[in-house]
Amino acid sequence: MFEFAGKVAVITGAASGFGRAFAEKGASLGMKLVLADLNPEALVQTVDALRADGVEVIGVPTDVSDAAQVEALAQAALDAFGKVHLLFNNAGVGSGGFLWESSANDWAWVFNVNVMGVAHGVRAFTPIMLRQNEPAHIVNTASVAGLLSPPAMGVYNASKHAVVSLTETLYHDLQIAQAGRPEPTAGGGEVGCSLLCPAFVPTGIADAERARPTELRNASGPTRSQIAAGKQLQRAVQAGKLSATDVADITFEAIAARRFYIVTHPGIMATVKLRHEDIEQLRNPTDPMSLKPEVKNVG
Repeated sequence: MFEFAGKVAVITGAASGFGRAFAEKGASLGMKLVLADLNPEALVQTVDALRADGVEVIGVPTDVSDAAQVEALAQAALDAFGKVHLLFNNAGVGSGGFLWESSANDWAWVFNVNVMGVAHGVRAFTPIMLRQNEPAHIVNTASVAGLLSPPAMGVYNASKHAVVSLTETLYHDLQIAQAGRPEPTAGGGEVGCSLLCPAFVPTGIADAERARPTELRNASGPTRSQIAAGKQLQRAVQAGKLSATDVADITFEAIAARRFYIVTHPGIMATVKLRHEDIEQLRNPTDPMSLKPEVKNVG
């Protein structure tokens, strides 16, 4: 079992949504926290609220799409607490609409955050964890959209599929790199990892556009398909049955057990299985949004 008390957790996207819920859960378990977010004001508010409860925590404004800033985040964690035991590569953004109507800026923005943000976190923190030679764990936030391919979400889907493959490969790479070391649990070596695939939960993902860099904003207004996708996302987020706190509880339970796949909405698995059957039987893809009930809450 992974022990949390007294250990150090680094969390990106920590000022809201899943990130803040991870921070609050880690704090309740006695962890020391290093919180990163693109929004410095919201980050300060989160840090101050946790400090008021006696938590050892620092905030580091960070744009995860910038490798140098993620490396600086890692150094700040070491400077503050000396070690890193738990990393949540959690920051993420979304973009919808028909694929051919998604601009180069849409692709660059979503992939810079959702994929390269995770890649930068893995690059910066994994060597630190391996050198420590003690239990550590990485959680990469993907989505059920990394296991399915819902329509009008192509850029987001592609980014989350990339995170799924990246994290599965990370698991194998860690096994090879740590071959011969004592394994504290059946789930892996000293440094392990998990893939978090939630469906829609009431968070700020539907308002991610506010964080888009000026240089990657589109000159023209949204298309009809992008407007429709945005409205559908808002409805799905508002209808989410689990809260960010629920997802944090599920995630920490999985980390404690060193479980790799974390699917917060098990009802979705029938649709994941159907997709795999489509591939195995060389059938045309089934639209996951045409199925009921939970498959309509892909996030």
